[in-house]
Amino acid sequence: MLDDRLSIMKNWKSLLRNDPTDWLLESDNPSVRYFTLTDILEKLENDFEVIDAKKSIMGTGTVPKILEKQKEEGYWINPKDFYIRTKYKGTVWTFLVLAELGADKTDDRIRKTCKFILEHSQDKKSGGFAYYSKKDGGGDPAKILPCLTGNMVWCLIRFGYLEDPRVQQGIKWITTYQRFDDGIKNAPKGWPYDKFEKCYGKHTCHMGVVKSLKALAEIPPKKRSAEIKRTIEKAAEFILKHHIFKRSQDLTQVAMPKWLKFGFPLMWNTDILEILSILTKLGYKDERMQESLDVVIAKQNEEGKWVLEQKFSGRMQANIERKGKPSKWITLNALRVLKGN
Repeated sequence: MLDDRLSIMKNWKSLLRNDPTDWLLESDNPSVRYFTLTDILEKLENDFEVIDAKKSIMGTGTVPKILEKQKEEGYWINPKDFYIRTKYKGTVWTFLVLAELGADKTDDRIRKTCKFILEHSQDKKSGGFAYYSKKDGGGDPAKILPCLTGNMVWCLIRFGYLEDPRVQQGIKWITTYQRFDDGIKNAPKGWPYDKFEKCYGKHTCHMGVVKSLKALAEIPPKKRSAEIKRTIEKAAEFILKHHIFKRSQDLTQVAMPKWLKFGFPLMWNTDILEILSILTKLGYKDERMQESLDVVIAKQNEEGKWVLEQKFSGRMQANIERKGKPSKWITLNALRVLKGN
C-alpha cells in the first residue's frame, strides 16, 4: 500500500514536511478516510476499502450523531426557523455539514431533508434559496441570499439531485442573478438586488461569488452548459483579480485577513483553502493563486499536518474537531489542493 501511495504522491509530496496519509486513513474519522482513499489515493468506488469507509460514515462518528436528532419530517429544531435564529444547528446548516461529511445520498433521512429544503427554502418561481418561507409555502423571494443559494445547490448536487428540475432552476438563478461587480459607480437596481446591499452593492460580496462557484464546480464538466461555463469564468476571474484575499485595486493590501485562518466547516464563510480547492477542482493553475498556495504550504507543522484555526464551537448539532489542534479535515483539504497543483 505504501508504494502505491508514494507513486501517486510523487509529483507533490516534496511540498510536505512529512506524510500525513496514514493518519488520515485512521478509522476514527470515516469521512476523512473515505475522501483520502478516493481523492488522494485515487481508489475506485468499488474498492473494498472505499466501500467499507463509505459504509462507516453512516454507522460511526459524526453523521449518525447528527441524524439521530433529526425530526421525522427531515428538519432539525424548528421547521419555520431553519436559518437565522437556529445558527448553526438549524436545518440549512446541518444539511450543509452532512454534505461536507459525505453522508449517503440514498439514505431516507437525507432524502427527507432534501425534500424539506426544496419545499421550504426554494422560491418556486425564481429558483433561488431563501432564509425564510412564505406562509403558503416555498422560499420568500424577498429573502433570497446568493451564498445560501450556492450552498443549497451544492448540497443538492452532492446528494444526487443535479437532474431535478428544481435544482436546474437553482443553477439558472445563479447564472442569471449572481453579480461580479468590483467597485462599480452605481449599485445594481431591482429584484433581487435592492434589499441586500451587502450582497449586491457596488462591490459584490465575495462569499456569494465563492459559494456560487462552488456549486457550479460540482457539476460534471460534460453537463456544464455554455451559460454555466461563462459564469464559472466570471466568478473565477473575480476571485483571481483579487489574488484570492487581496484588494483588487491595491494588491499590497489584504482585504480578507480572516480568510488566512483555516476552518471546517465554513458554513456561509470561506477561507483561501476552500477557494483554492474550488479553483483546483476546476483545473485552474494561475499565477495569481501562488501567494495563497504559499500560505497553505507554510501553515503545515513538522508532521505534515494542518491546524484547525477557526470553528463554530458548540454551535452545531455535533462538534467535529478541536480548535488549535491538528485537523484531519484541514489536512485533507490542503492535500487536495497541493495534489491538484
